[in-house]
Amino acid sequence: MQLPKFFTDEHHLEDVMSTPSQALLSDMERLEGDIMVLGAAGKMGPTLARMAKRAAPHKRIIAVARFTDAEALHKLQTQGIECIQSDLLNQDALNALPDVSNIIYMAGRKFGSQGSEWLTWAMNAHLPAMVAQRFQQSKISVFSTACVYPFVSTNGHGALESVSPTPVGEYANSCVARERMFEHFSHALDTSGCLLRLSYAIDMRYGVLHDLAQSLIRQQEISLAMGHANIIWQGDANEIAIRSLLHCRQPTQAINLSGPIISIRAAALGLAQRLGVKAEFIGTEAPTAWLVDCTKMNSLFGTLQVSLDTMLDWTAAWAQQGKASLGKPTHFEVRDGNY
Repeated sequence: MQLPKFFTDEHHLEDVMSTPSQALLSDMERLEGDIMVLGAAGKMGPTLARMAKRAAPHKRIIAVARFTDAEALHKLQTQGIECIQSDLLNQDALNALPDVSNIIYMAGRKFGSQGSEWLTWAMNAHLPAMVAQRFQQSKISVFSTACVYPFVSTNGHGALESVSPTPVGEYANSCVARERMFEHFSHALDTSGCLLRLSYAIDMRYGVLHDLAQSLIRQQEISLAMGHANIIWQGDANEIAIRSLLHCRQPTQAINLSGPIISIRAAALGLAQRLGVKAEFIGTEAPTAWLVDCTKMNSLFGTLQVSLDTMLDWTAAWAQQGKASLGKPTHFEVRDGNY
């Protein structure tokens, strides 16, 4: 795919993000059955569903969510995606969903966890158990998070999938519960799956680079409390999630899903240079961070399409033009696990 130098608007952005690569087209020819995306109305779900449909027009691509935004629902329907409005925590609603061969599980809760931890655990632990039992005959690729890992040294390569989850904070602990529920039922019911431990997908409207660019434009100090992070272009993350359906195994296996480790200071300075502004920092880089080693992912899926330099160029161009933001900061600087 020929990458643009910048994005003209949200339509252009979403078109590029949902364009399938030749590798995805080839994998979709090999994948048997239709795909249902549970929790499809979040930041990544709509472009993931659209990418799947563009890669396999002959397949049923079903997007399931509460769809509180009628416009988002209509947009997906016009793209040939079958949409089902459903409260997944309702057992009757879950039972009413169609049987499909492939599930991409994107439901979950992070921000707003403080003060309503009970709902976070219901979404991140109880619902996975319900889904794992309801779709025990399906392959299930599950979006998880790098937050299940402990902090690791910033001088290393990040946590491998073999590192035992010992997370910080109640949200991250609920995410371990999500994984454990899918693992339990994978063992108990012989269900094949993948646990995709995502670290910071970005597009132009949200993500670590978006947050840095907005701080720079507002002349705000940038915290170095979490001085390093992995980031990945949302289009690459979506594609790997879809392709992971061919790599579902019994028992379910973990795959780190992200790009190379970046320095927050260096990324901010790179954006500042492109924006023509000065970067101001507060604090110093800690010797540890939430970091993942993506060797396994790279061996399965090959090289990512979008580099850090390209993401920096795109982010700066988008921010300079004052284009849309989702208004959902990542809080990447948080170290105590409270969201």
